[in-house]
Amino acid sequence: MRSETFTYADAVAYIEEIPKFTKKHTLEHTKEFLRRLGNPAVNRKIIHVAGTNGKGSVCAYLQAILMAEGKNTGFFTSPHLVTVNERIRVNNVPVDNETFLRIFCQVLGVVRRMEQEEMEHPSYFEFLFGMGMKAFDETDVEYIILETGLGGRLDATNSIERPALSVITSISLDHTDILGETIRQIAGEKAGIIKPEVPVIYDGSNTEASEVIRNTAMERGAPCREISKNAFEIREVTRKYIAFSRGNAYDKDVIYQVPICGCYQAMNAEIAICAAEYLMRDEDICKERWKEAVASLQWEGRMEQAAPHLIIDGAHNPGAVEAFVESVNALGFNQNEAPVILFSAVRDKKYEQMIAYLCENLNARAYVVTEVDDARKVPADELGRVFKRYTAKKVICASDVDDALRAAREERKGAGDVYCLGSLYLAGMIKKRLEGGGYLA
Repeated sequence: MRSETFTYADAVAYIEEIPKFTKKHTLEHTKEFLRRLGNPAVNRKIIHVAGTNGKGSVCAYLQAILMAEGKNTGFFTSPHLVTVNERIRVNNVPVDNETFLRIFCQVLGVVRRMEQEEMEHPSYFEFLFGMGMKAFDETDVEYIILETGLGGRLDATNSIERPALSVITSISLDHTDILGETIRQIAGEKAGIIKPEVPVIYDGSNTEASEVIRNTAMERGAPCREISKNAFEIREVTRKYIAFSRGNAYDKDVIYQVPICGCYQAMNAEIAICAAEYLMRDEDICKERWKEAVASLQWEGRMEQAAPHLIIDGAHNPGAVEAFVESVNALGFNQNEAPVILFSAVRDKKYEQMIAYLCENLNARAYVVTEVDDARKVPADELGRVFKRYTAKKVICASDVDDALRAAREERKGAGDVYCLGSLYLAGMIKKRLEGGGYLA
């Protein structure tokens, strides 16, 4: 099929097939790929963000603040929930299908020439990264926010040699088969994005991770700033927002509201604010606009009130589940309002550890388990058996997501909320059903 005969659907289908015939490559391969694309957008102000949890939210807050100051901003993020276009955003708008197709054809043409010279085809993530940089090159963006995919040191986005700023968010155990079995090992992979003399701002909540990041920054002559929990104070937790004040002398009386009911979002917002302060340190700024930008942020799949009494959260590793439980418990509820948990997971996640923590630390009304549409899915019956090892509460197994949603709705018995978590695939599947009116409140 010639590239000019591709439709948007063809392009998406081609990209989805990439994992079947190629693998991840070295950074040198990605650098050569970008060079052949014309080194798109490398002269822009790039903010490189890594971390286990919170990196997507930090990126979203930072994007909102930059846009509030009138900065044209590109954002490369992953994964997507509904359409692959979501990964490439300009001023928070995913590229349209026509633009996606046009850039796909440009990138594919370069890849075909690489293959003719016996160079390997870029991986799924590398191909989309190349598309993102081409899209940002075509638009008048001043800033580009790059969210790493997996890890940091060997991530395709780490082929960018001179970002304006590096940011590292919360670090916990995830992808341990690839990144390492300990916090120190994982932190070492995340700290791999730190470049010589490029400042780094990082979440200092974990002592072990902080030590690794500080040492790496020192070795590379990179100024670093740790954001500790003393940097902010949570003032109020509701089902609609978190309110917090900052710990510095200038902003201590200013109350920021984050419209996502997760306590951990105060840290994410604080990191983004610090990053924005550094990036625009020589400019006239308006913090009131920043407050409005943070308060009006909409970030899908993060404690998102997606429908009446239905909250979707992307928690898919033990650290994220701990943060989820902290946030739900902070809301306070009586037994009649106890939440119903709708859960699913993929096999390469520590799902038993997540389930154990949920059962032991959250007073849920019932648990509904289902299956995601992915080859790595854990069967609902298997998840159900794990839940029953840790709780005496009702456990319902429904392999079909529609059946699971109906069961969860019935179990809430007119009170309390349904929380969906465990997998971003689950979040995406539910979002698609909501778009089609597939959930009855």
